[in-house]
Amino acid sequence: MSTLPPRAGRRCHNALNPLHSALYFSPDLGKELGGIGIDDPSAAYFASRAAAMGAVGPGTVTATFYNFNHELVARHVPAVWEIASPEAVLSARLRAADSTLRRLLGEEVIASPEMAEAAGLALRATEGCTRHARPLYAAHADLPVPPQPHLAYWHAATLLREHRGDAHLAALLGASLDPMEALVSHTATGKGMAPRWILASRGWRRTDWEDASARLRERGLLTAEGELTEEGTALRSGLEEATDRMDVAPYEHLGGAGVARLTELGRGFLGIALAAGAFPADATG
Repeated sequence: MSTLPPRAGRRCHNALNPLHSALYFSPDLGKELGGIGIDDPSAAYFASRAAAMGAVGPGTVTATFYNFNHELVARHVPAVWEIASPEAVLSARLRAADSTLRRLLGEEVIASPEMAEAAGLALRATEGCTRHARPLYAAHADLPVPPQPHLAYWHAATLLREHRGDAHLAALLGASLDPMEALVSHTATGKGMAPRWILASRGWRRTDWEDASARLRERGLLTAEGELTEEGTALRSGLEEATDRMDVAPYEHLGGAGVARLTELGRGFLGIALAAGAFPADATG
């Protein structure tokens, strides 16, 4: 049983993860990857997130990313590795993270003692992470920690994101939600991306969305209007609780006071980034 306050780890994750994820919406990532020949947005995303695993094939990417259409993945992987090596992609990604954080947060925040403190706390939390059954986390855990505090913070946020993400996929499997059902039910919580963003970025068709919605209605999880039923709400809540249990180790390792302080710092950075336009205004809804 955890010694932390309820959902403390989740709150900390929610403070850190968006600043990591902002990279995938950043024009800096497209610029850096375009500079090494990767111009397609889908290819750029697959390469930048999968590169830590090496020159893997489409099956590995589909398995570890979970909610992308395999046809879309196979259109770009492994062909993208013929354009640029995983090592070149990782270098470009780190350059993009640097410029993105500097643009969103400003040089004063980048050089602040609070950023150095947050990096230290986040890295300490990652010491509690485990590699087994966590392929994306384990691959990123093999990467070196950048020496600059803001990039060390981003690196640690990446590790914590993938550690929780790998656990969440296990929870989705346990709940018998396939990729499209996971996306539809998440959007129905009001916290997911807008359907048009999902269909465009994940490679699914409107008919796939409609078919998944029908399956969820048959299970009594979704109403005819596309809202979660009481059972659907309970299932999604249970998914997060199961993920919390599988992801508690890094936050237990950091301790209650450290988690509270890291959450406070992370929320401060996130607020600045959001005000600077870290995400497209129409991505959710």
